[in-house]
Amino acid sequence: MFPRPLTPLAAPKSAETLGRTPRRAPLGRARAGLGGPPLLLPSMLMFAVIVASSGLLLMIERGILSEMKPLPLHPPSHKGAAWSGTDPKPRGLSLDAGDSDLQVREDIRNRTLRAVCGQPGMPRDPWDLPVGQRRTLLRHILVLAGILNNVDVRLKMDHRSDLVFLADLRPEEIRYRLQHYFKFLFVRDPLERLLSAYRNKFGEIREYQQRYGAEIVRRYRAGAGPSPAGDDVTFPEFLRYLVDEDPEHMNEHWMPVYHLCQPCAVHYDFVGSYERLEADANQVLEWVRAPPHVRFPARQAWYRPASPESLHYHLCNVPRALLQDVLPKYILDFSLFAYPLPNVTKEACHQ
Repeated sequence: MFPRPLTPLAAPKSAETLGRTPRRAPLGRARAGLGGPPLLLPSMLMFAVIVASSGLLLMIERGILSEMKPLPLHPPSHKGAAWSGTDPKPRGLSLDAGDSDLQVREDIRNRTLRAVCGQPGMPRDPWDLPVGQRRTLLRHILVLAGILNNVDVRLKMDHRSDLVFLADLRPEEIRYRLQHYFKFLFVRDPLERLLSAYRNKFGEIREYQQRYGAEIVRRYRAGAGPSPAGDDVTFPEFLRYLVDEDPEHMNEHWMPVYHLCQPCAVHYDFVGSYERLEADANQVLEWVRAPPHVRFPARQAWYRPASPESLHYHLCNVPRALLQDVLPKYILDFSLFAYPLPNVTKEACHQ
């Protein structure tokens, strides 16, 4: 989220913290059968209500302020800064002309958010949320204090302990920033996000293998000993674990974005996507008039993200009944952010 003077606040936390221990659920709820009816493509009606999105992910993965200072309640206006407190907010924010499919998706996303969040009973601000949901939200909306001219683009901003989140501020400071700052969110295909979290956390990070992986193996693998290493969790085992978890108590890396970022309670000025992360991120930096040296970093040559092709391969090797149990957990992410449900019919998987 960027303040209208030029301080940023917004995307979900990128630090690889473990979060709270998930609430354990009975083992019997997991469905691992190989049968079940084939998963059908959504109809046009489902597309309006259930097509979707997810993914949160970070706008600025690198670049941190070289100096963190306490945030004033009403930050001073800076000459030339975008959206200072006295300037009207620019209208008609939209992406530069590009992929027409992405433009359509952005329009559907905005319309769906307005329609769903406008329904009676939906939260209008964080104080409409239950205490637990509000605490989760405020702990994950990042506030970057200072002026972008002070950003050190050589350093990464994740894994730092001195970052400021909305939860660190007083209620009146929180309300002011939610009203006056530029707020943005980045999302990703919900299942692609899950696959990415699975590959990274259980394939590379020892703490996740010990904390979550060992528990998953004990729960869902027949004949597992009392002290498994947790470094060989399979993707179906991970999905069975998610089926039995309460979305509101999941780890932040696989919690549904709806619960993590509350897009109805926080009126984000822009929702970008992982599919065009670099272009969307640099567009945000232009909107807030960031100095020319602050740009979204290029992807490292060695990095191999989860792709639609790898996701399709993994999903085609997951029991359909298990997918049918997982999808409802993320259905609001699909619908609000305009991502299509996966096509894992026998015909599609044989291609």
